[in-house]
Amino acid sequence: MTLTTQFLTMLSMIGMGSLFGASLDTYSRFLQRRKRKNWIVFLNDILFWILQGLSIFYVLFIVNEGELRFYIFLALLCGFAAYQSLLKRGYLKVLEWLISIAISTYKISINLFKTLIYQPIRFLLISTFSLLMLIGKGAITLLKIIGKIVYWVLRVAWKPFELLFLLLWKLLPKRIKKTVERIYNKMAGFTRKFQKYTVSIVKRLKTFKIFKK
Repeated sequence: MTLTTQFLTMLSMIGMGSLFGASLDTYSRFLQRRKRKNWIVFLNDILFWILQGLSIFYVLFIVNEGELRFYIFLALLCGFAAYQSLLKRGYLKVLEWLISIAISTYKISINLFKTLIYQPIRFLLISTFSLLMLIGKGAITLLKIIGKIVYWVLRVAWKPFELLFLLLWKLLPKRIKKTVERIYNKMAGFTRKFQKYTVSIVKRLKTFKIFKK
């Protein structure tokens, strides 16, 4: 390994140590261990350490093809110590500032969405539904009025025919009246028998279905 490679390895590992410190603070800030369950914290810790190890080894592989030396661990420790003593306070302030900006942006976006999109669409849908309901009620009321008018007109128009039939019925001979009454009674009796027969068949079919189930 040449001196240039060793120097680049030292610088990159110092940088990765500082980056590890920043990543650790960021991870702790977002994880909030006290509010999480133990098994969730455990899984997240394992994933975090695996990710950090892979990222450090990847940088090391790029710089010196993955060759490990004792001074690499010292460089990582120096970078981590430099971050803790020099950069931690400033980084945490910047991190909190970025988090507050992200939260404010999210809230503003939600409010804009509600004001510009959600509420107008909601108002349009409610207005359309109310208008359709009003039109439907008006149409039903109009149909009822028309039905009453038609019924009254038909009733008035039928009245002369009813009087004429009554007059003709009175003028008919008694024999014809009796014959008509017999036919009417026979038809009424046949209708009643047919209804009873139909009802009995329906009952049998229902009992047959229940038995089959």
